[in-house]
Amino acid sequence: MPGNATRTPRVLIAGTGSGCGKTTFVCALMAALTRRGLKVQPFKCGPDYIDPMFHAFVTGRSSGNLDPFMLPAGTLRYLLQKNAQGADIAVIEGVMGFYDGLGMGSAASTHEVGMTTKTPTLLVLNAAGMSASLAAVVRGFAQFRPDNGIAGILLNGVGERFYKTLKPMLEEETGLDVPGFLPRMEDCSLENRHLGLITAAEVENLGAKIDALARQAEQSVDLERVLALASAAPPLPVEPSPLAGISWPRDAGSFRLGVARDEAFCFYYGDALDLLEELGAELVFFSPLNDPRLPGELDGLYLGGGYPELHAPRLASNGTMLDDLRRQVMGGLPTLAECGGFMTLCRSIRTDDGIFPMSGVFQGEVRMTRRLVRFGYVELTAKKAGLLAPAGWTGRGHEFHYSESTDDGDGFGIGKPDGRTWEGIHTSLPGLPDLPATIHAGYPHLHLYGDPRLAVNFANACRAYKSRSI
Repeated sequence: MPGNATRTPRVLIAGTGSGCGKTTFVCALMAALTRRGLKVQPFKCGPDYIDPMFHAFVTGRSSGNLDPFMLPAGTLRYLLQKNAQGADIAVIEGVMGFYDGLGMGSAASTHEVGMTTKTPTLLVLNAAGMSASLAAVVRGFAQFRPDNGIAGILLNGVGERFYKTLKPMLEEETGLDVPGFLPRMEDCSLENRHLGLITAAEVENLGAKIDALARQAEQSVDLERVLALASAAPPLPVEPSPLAGISWPRDAGSFRLGVARDEAFCFYYGDALDLLEELGAELVFFSPLNDPRLPGELDGLYLGGGYPELHAPRLASNGTMLDDLRRQVMGGLPTLAECGGFMTLCRSIRTDDGIFPMSGVFQGEVRMTRRLVRFGYVELTAKKAGLLAPAGWTGRGHEFHYSESTDDGDGFGIGKPDGRTWEGIHTSLPGLPDLPATIHAGYPHLHLYGDPRLAVNFANACRAYKSRSI
């Protein structure tokens, strides 16, 4: 291959809609390929933290997020190429229905990821209760957009006898391959919570379930045909690192960045953590649930999202950790706190089981509700200079939470693509509004690769804090 292009075998597993079984199919396919001794690099379309946990469990490789809303097209391709180095095949799991994107359009959809990465797509259909109508559904998907990349069909929820009847009919009617199926496998179902899967660590007997899915895929999916489709993916131009055009102190040395990671705090983009490491971060993982205090000699702190509300009694009982957290954050330790991390910096979390005190950096109370308070992509505008961004900066993120706070912050203007707006994100510490900003805490999640300057600013603040502490 010429040096200015990469040929990564890759396939995108898309669905006709949420609930069609694409995550189960993806796990089955990746497990079967891994059992063959292949190095499988997983990816997920969109801002999903949970499906990548299953991908990593199955393949032993960190799953990357390919998000066309938060990432420029070149960066998205760069991350595909970067993470797929050394892999035999990249398997990309879609989100929602193939064409479902912003509003009623297909922008930021699985289809856009497929077009951006020129990846052949296998469309998963739940075939229960249909026969010839399946061909009409597939034709509709294939003809809806002239450039769609759909190369084949995977059938979910059918037995072998019915599959053998459906396959020739569908291939004749649609002109597409039908390289496999999965039957209904109730014992391998993955439970739901908050409109998504529970985390991989919470699924009982997950290893046994994945083994069963792999054995089934070995029997009922033509893996050679899937590999051939993936190998037919065209080469992509080599994309430069998004850091290439940004000035940052490459010889400034390292800094210790504490990263909360346990059952309650597990929502991170692996690529974002890799980016911080490239900028000099020594990642120091700790558990707010189990550790008595923050790790020693930290120069910065990253409190990611997760489910602190599910562990609120245990978290509240770890008073030494919450006290240390409050002391160090209020003392100027540069801190990035997203969603669940922000909730932990508030005064308390109120659930159906009671009110549980948190660190109290901010005096707002977090209250759990029975509805999605915010869900989906957001556009952000910095109203004043902060830890990550200068005043006037604009960028993108996403929110997903059932809780609401009595004090969301007012450092950013936040808006939905449909025009709704509000304020949020704390960019200064309570009572210290005139000091240099050392905090960014709020509900929106960011992808630091969406604008690496945010990560550079965070790293510079951590190094400045380190120099004051020496």
